Amino acid sequence: MTFNELEEKVYLWALDKGLITEDNTKQQALKTVEEVGELCKAILKNDKAEFVDAVGDVMVTLIILARQNGICALTCLQAAYDEIKGRTGKTVNGTFIKD
Repeated sequence: MTFNELEEKVYLWALDKGLITEDNTKQQALKTVEEVGELCKAILKNDKAEFVDAVGDVMVTLIILARQNGICALTCLQAAYDEIKGRTGKTVNGTFIKD
């Protein structure tokens, strides 16, 4: 299944659950932060199964957040990639420092 197909399935699921409303954006953003916390916990515990689940959950919350605001997640990802693709810099202690 492609990213676009999965994104559409997540969107339809969220629509069915009543989550695709612009006035729910703050709650969805907080849900994303909660899921990022679970991701960090999985990393600290070195729990690969939880890591996979948490990354997926973060992606689901971001897809819903984007769609609440009338944007598809792939558009957001493309915009981010277009911004970073030409960046130069170096990695220091595991963090990329742009020029």
